[in-house]
Amino acid sequence: MSLDMCYFIKPEQHNKKDLIRILEKNTQIKFVSLAGVDLVGHETDEKIPIKLFLENIDDFLEKTAVQTDGSSVYLPEIATLNDAKIDMKVDLDVNWFVDYNYDNLDESSKLPVGTLKIPVFLYHNNIAVDSRHILNMAVSYFEKEILRLIENHKEQFRDYGIEFEDIDKIMITSATELEFWVKTPDYERELEELTSSQELHEQYWAKTRAEVRTALENTLLEMEKYGFNPEMGHKEVGGVKAKLNQDGSLSGIMEQLEIDWKYDDALQTADNEMFIKNIIREIFRQNGMDVTFLAKPIQGVAGSGEHTHFGVVVKLKNGKNVNLFSPVKKHFLSKIGYGALMGVLKNYEIINPFITSSNEAFKRLKKGFEAPICIATSLGSDFDTPSRNRTILIGLIRDNENPLATHFELRSPNPHTNTYLCIASVLMSMIDGIDYALSNDIDEDNLLRELSKEYGEEYNYLEKYRVYRTENNIFDDYSDEEREKMFGKVPFNVFENVKYFNEQKEKLSVLYKGEVFTPKIIESYTIAIIDKWLTEIEYRIIPNFIKEIRNYKLLHNLDSSNELDIINWAKIERLRNELMKDNSNVNSLFTQIKKAISERNLEKVSELQKEIYQKMDCLQELYSRYKLNLLDI
Repeated sequence: MSLDMCYFIKPEQHNKKDLIRILEKNTQIKFVSLAGVDLVGHETDEKIPIKLFLENIDDFLEKTAVQTDGSSVYLPEIATLNDAKIDMKVDLDVNWFVDYNYDNLDESSKLPVGTLKIPVFLYHNNIAVDSRHILNMAVSYFEKEILRLIENHKEQFRDYGIEFEDIDKIMITSATELEFWVKTPDYERELEELTSSQELHEQYWAKTRAEVRTALENTLLEMEKYGFNPEMGHKEVGGVKAKLNQDGSLSGIMEQLEIDWKYDDALQTADNEMFIKNIIREIFRQNGMDVTFLAKPIQGVAGSGEHTHFGVVVKLKNGKNVNLFSPVKKHFLSKIGYGALMGVLKNYEIINPFITSSNEAFKRLKKGFEAPICIATSLGSDFDTPSRNRTILIGLIRDNENPLATHFELRSPNPHTNTYLCIASVLMSMIDGIDYALSNDIDEDNLLRELSKEYGEEYNYLEKYRVYRTENNIFDDYSDEEREKMFGKVPFNVFENVKYFNEQKEKLSVLYKGEVFTPKIIESYTIAIIDKWLTEIEYRIIPNFIKEIRNYKLLHNLDSSNELDIINWAKIERLRNELMKDNSNVNSLFTQIKKAISERNLEKVSELQKEIYQKMDCLQELYSRYKLNLLDI
């Protein structure tokens, strides 16, 4: 294929002259797709013939590009049936990528047919209502507030060598690490096999082979063409060794992989991730594998995370870059760094609904799987020893030899997290903490003291009856009761998570500053993820549980069984009946939860979901023990 194929168009080329030149040269680009992102992270896909785009290019670049009836986006209580029109306005300030269909070749050029994906903002009645715009607003607000604080507290920045007049711009950098599972279609491996492989770390950083290797290598090469600057791809902890066929191909593939790429500015980071997921899906499909970005595709085995990184740099007019999180004196962080970290920890209850917003996501956040379960940070045992604690929510990443490397890693996101809203809510929380630190002129020693406070110690910002920093292993060094007392109660499901929007009004007000988020946006987002939560329970989780329960068959016989087999099966039968068998007097738990869903009794749905999950876990464990004790199956 031609090395001159166009893979992306830079912001400086988003003008009529350059676009016409590029598109006339790359005749394989046949379509334009306007890509807006709604509040639950769904991306629109408007296919417009390139001829029509060129004929109306002035309107596309300068006015509202396209109107849609709102059916392609999910904006409850905003784009309603009687007021559904959505306007799409082109974003000229980010890269535009070309999505190639390698299964469809252009007749004249013999190159794959391309679709130019143009990111857009979504407007309803002239008000922006999409995820991309919210992040764009959060970035603008953060940058404006940092500049205001620097100007108002100039004396606090002299140690950096920063004078307000010397500042060129504030740069917010971000990056994501994408984990995912790949498998041969319609092929399952035994849970015990997956669990033992994980415990032994047999797959972690192991060599990829055959189709998996080819697909991983091709993905990294394709990412390079788009300018994503991939940094590595490797096996993660989950998965099992595939089976080698006589022709050298593999079957029984079930592996967990990770791909990382270079940081970018906040909005471009989220756009990049959205496009890279499509690259991964297509290339692995071409190599005969399914890809899932579910947070916890296999119960009892490691889920997939998407650790998200945050940094803030001041670019000076002389070209020098100053990391605002790096300390000027011997400390873990600067004042701004401490304030930013405290802001995230204090306000995490109103960040978490944007990060953990599905049933799958909550299944990932369990003790023992390296996913965070408590609102806590780790800094390191001393200033000279960077932390390596993987049990905390948000970690400090630093290199004493490279001050520009100092940043934070948020460990709770997963591949289905809406990265736009995740970054936006984190930035709004960071600036809240930074404002506290600088406006009160609190030095690094006192900020560290507050961040490291004991349970019951009272300070002006962080809550009295909470602990926010630990260098211990949160999973092993605390009991369940100690964790809940010190770090706060962990929400069990989507409903318990979004309740914080109502219970934490003061924290929620942090998101409303600068009109970045609005009450209408919060209302729409809440309805959207609650609807998704209920739909998944009724139409996916319960049917899957029913299928699983029906597969739990009586296996023992009188000749080879003993009393324990009979007792185990009796327990299994009792649980099966409690979960899914109605009788004349009592409804099963499945029937009860369906009724609660139809009545939209969210509290009851939540409580029933807890009970069902607990009993399904017990049933799965019982059946596994029952099978293992049988000599003949």
